[in-house]
Amino acid sequence: MGGITLDRDGAVAVVRFDRPDKLNALTLAMYDELGAAFAEVRDDDSLAVAVLTGAGPRAFCVGADLTESIPALAEGRFDISHWDAAHQKHTRLFKPVIAAVNGLCLGGGFEIMLSTDIRIAADTAEFGLPETGVGVVPAGGTLSRLTRQIPYVWAMELMLQGDRIPAAQALRYGLLNDVVPAADVLDAALERAHRLAARSGSALGVVKEAVLRLGDLPQDQAFHSEALYGQKAFTSPDAREGLAAFAERRAPRFPSRGAGG
Repeated sequence: MGGITLDRDGAVAVVRFDRPDKLNALTLAMYDELGAAFAEVRDDDSLAVAVLTGAGPRAFCVGADLTESIPALAEGRFDISHWDAAHQKHTRLFKPVIAAVNGLCLGGGFEIMLSTDIRIAADTAEFGLPETGVGVVPAGGTLSRLTRQIPYVWAMELMLQGDRIPAAQALRYGLLNDVVPAADVLDAALERAHRLAARSGSALGVVKEAVLRLGDLPQDQAFHSEALYGQKAFTSPDAREGLAAFAERRAPRFPSRGAGG
């Protein structure tokens, strides 16, 4: 049947869509499992960063299973807000999440990618939002997120037309940070993850929370709130250690990262 798996690589959680025989299409159970995996990363202090990827070489995730998940929505058995945790709507996960897109990234898979912070894709990856072709819409965060992340005309083209685009075009649109050979995509994402895991956990958390919370505020109010977030970071134990380490010309041992720094 497949599901969602979470493995550990030191302080990095590797979360996988693990249904490669079905191009990692999401069953109802997998939506719940993905939300639970994000919660585990959020709540486990030994984890600093998550990498999200797909099992097998063919797909990252092609979205909701058209034989189970989409019919459940269409029949009104529940609404899409049931999947908010998987789509990272209203998230309290303020640790970085990196997408390692290793193949097809379509529909709900594309939507979940949009909830991540850094995105590395294989040069063979393809991206698309085919929902309008079957009479539905990308309501897993995309109707809100996409026009905030890339220019309006490109976002509308993707949502309205539903055409697939290659990784190089997704990079040009601003959907991705980097495109690498397919064999290197997970290693490239893990390298980024471990670099982030060496930085101040409290500072990374403040950056992510502030960006998510301030984007919709009027600018004067946002500036006021930004100062409060900044003060939270500047007065943290990590800041004291970081400044001391700088003065002493040594690597910091951030309290947020435990005794090992």
